[in-house]
Amino acid sequence: MKKIGLILLIVVLASFKSMTKSTDTEIQWVTIEEAIELQKTAPKKIIMDVYTNWCGPCKLLDKNTFHNADVVDYINKHYYAVKFNGEGDDKVTYKENTYTNPNYDPTKANRRNSAHQFTRALGVRAYPTMVFFDEEANVIAPISGYLKPRQIELYLKLFNTDKHKEMNTQEKFNEYYKTFKPTFKE
Repeated sequence: MKKIGLILLIVVLASFKSMTKSTDTEIQWVTIEEAIELQKTAPKKIIMDVYTNWCGPCKLLDKNTFHNADVVDYINKHYYAVKFNGEGDDKVTYKENTYTNPNYDPTKANRRNSAHQFTRALGVRAYPTMVFFDEEANVIAPISGYLKPRQIELYLKLFNTDKHKEMNTQEKFNEYYKTFKPTFKE
């Protein structure tokens, strides 16, 4: 009987350890409203992953980039992370405006659907797009396309350090790009 109790204790502890480990290896996603609320007491920038259910590159971004340990660690420390279905039917309140998707068709939930009003307001024209916001929830820039960990690292660090404010020409961005030394593992 003692052996069974000991085995059960080990199994419970092992499962608890794996549960706590999984939260350390995943991005802590919140809604845009939650992120803005969190900014009031602990200011951080926001990264929003605008995706769709049918988008292949969106799924690759989630699998390969948003599950990369370096990306997860950096985003969780320096950003509030938001996942937003660009063609979904969520109601979103942002900057005192409410956005919906009045043309959403539930029968097309996993196929191309109508673009959400919030998606349009953010200037998203392709999926996936990462929209970066400052500490006051103002849009900094949307970055479109599938990005590998080292590619997204460039933008995560550019916006987190506010270096983007120094870049008023393409040449200045090109210089930043050329001199950037990635540290994330692929």
